[in-house]
Amino acid sequence: MVVTIKIPDELAALAKARGLSLEAYVQEILAKQLAGPVQSLPRTKEEIRIWLDSLAQFSDKIPPLPETISREWLYQDHD
Repeated sequence: MVVTIKIPDELAALAKARGLSLEAYVQEILAKQLAGPVQSLPRTKEEIRIWLDSLAQFSDKIPPLPETISREWLYQDHD
C-alpha cells in the first residue's frame, strides 16, 4: 500500500531532532499507536523548545497585572 500525505514542517523537525528519517519517524509513531497505550518518552531539547514556543505563542496578548490585586479588581467584570 502507498499513502501520499502532506508533511507539516513540525513533523519533519521532530524527525530530524530524533536523528531519524521522516519515513522511519512516521513508522515509529504508527507502530506505537498500534502497539497499545501511549507511553511517555523522554523529550529531546528540540521537542521541548517547540512545545515551549507553542505555549508562549500568544503571550504578548496577555494584559499586564496591576501593581496591587484587590478584591474589586478580581470581580470588576461581575455584576
